[in-house]
Amino acid sequence: MATKKTTSKKPAGDRTPKSGKQVRKSKSGGGTAVVFWIVLILFLSPFLVLGYIILSAAMDTGKPIIGNRYDGDHDPAISKSDLEKVESSVKSLSGVEKSMVNLATGTVRVYADINDSAGAETAESTAGQVYSTVTSILNESTYFTQSNGKKMYDLEVHVYNQDKNTDSNFVYVIGTKTSSMDAPIYQLVSEPIDAELAESLRQAVENRNNPKAAPTPAEETPQEGEASGEETAEGNQG
Repeated sequence: MATKKTTSKKPAGDRTPKSGKQVRKSKSGGGTAVVFWIVLILFLSPFLVLGYIILSAAMDTGKPIIGNRYDGDHDPAISKSDLEKVESSVKSLSGVEKSMVNLATGTVRVYADINDSAGAETAESTAGQVYSTVTSILNESTYFTQSNGKKMYDLEVHVYNQDKNTDSNFVYVIGTKTSSMDAPIYQLVSEPIDAELAESLRQAVENRNNPKAAPTPAEETPQEGEASGEETAEGNQG
């Protein structure tokens, strides 16, 4: 006896979409999400970098930067005993009352206080003597001249006759020799290079700080008509 083959019918509302359409929909949704995240990351990247820089700068505020800008230079180095010897020798020069030497940021500065009555010519001559004294102890070509691309020390010589500019006799001479210069140069800094320009600038400052007051009406010069009227009145009275 033959059996009947039965088939089950699915409800009309329970229809599964075709596989092809389902795959295409899934791919389209995934691509949109990837594009969205890429665009979002590209948009936020500058702000994230800027925020990191600001945060790092805020955290490093107040911290010293440790380093040596003269790494590999200043060889041989000038010692403390060398500076003491220079100071003692400069102080023994004729006309020098006090001397001081210091070394800061690769520059040797030598200060010589000479007699208060000394003039510009004496100060310039003493500056040359101080320079010669320093280089006799610290050889110029060894300590104050570049060689093989290596930076060496700079030298400054300061000669003055007073600690402060208190009167017209004040004299100040500075001699400078950097490691890249062949010879020192001297300048009388207590006198302006252009005296007329310096005087005009001083006068301009004086006028600005002390402006002249405008004349009062009583101080004004009488007009020509007023003067002639007064003269006429005096004539009539006469």
